[in-house]
Amino acid sequence: MRALFLAAALAVATLGPSLPAQAAGGTAEPAKPVDANYTRAKAMIEAKDYKGALPLLQQVVAKDPKNADAYNLMGFATRKSGDPNASLQYYQQALSIDGRHIGAYEYLGEAYLMLGRLPEAEQQLARLDSLCTFGCAEYRQLKAAIADYKAGKRPATN
Repeated sequence: MRALFLAAALAVATLGPSLPAQAAGGTAEPAKPVDANYTRAKAMIEAKDYKGALPLLQQVVAKDPKNADAYNLMGFATRKSGDPNASLQYYQQALSIDGRHIGAYEYLGEAYLMLGRLPEAEQQLARLDSLCTFGCAEYRQLKAAIADYKAGKRPATN
């Protein structure tokens, strides 16, 4: 019994710190200070002020060009502002920085659905399936969006 407890404690100690980074849609990396503009942009996006968030995110990537999360949010804000075609470049930039960014794969798939490009959305779903070993919310959400698309429900910008 004690050996089982020690093994469980070791697993929690080993896996625990990486969970928040993965929950944010990226891969597990050491935490770095969060840019205040990034925090403000996220709050604006939650308030559906997509266009207002974009200049803040542009400042974030100007200071940190390797910030995959900021590029992913730029894609999201651009897509939700009504320009899914322009959002593609930001998702692709996020994925070039972090090829395991599950949030970018989900949002890229949703952008492809908005553009009527079902096969490419399904490719993103397959990538998520390979990355999300035990399933993840991003996989389930894109799978549901694809099912809706196939049922004739077209994605809305917001």
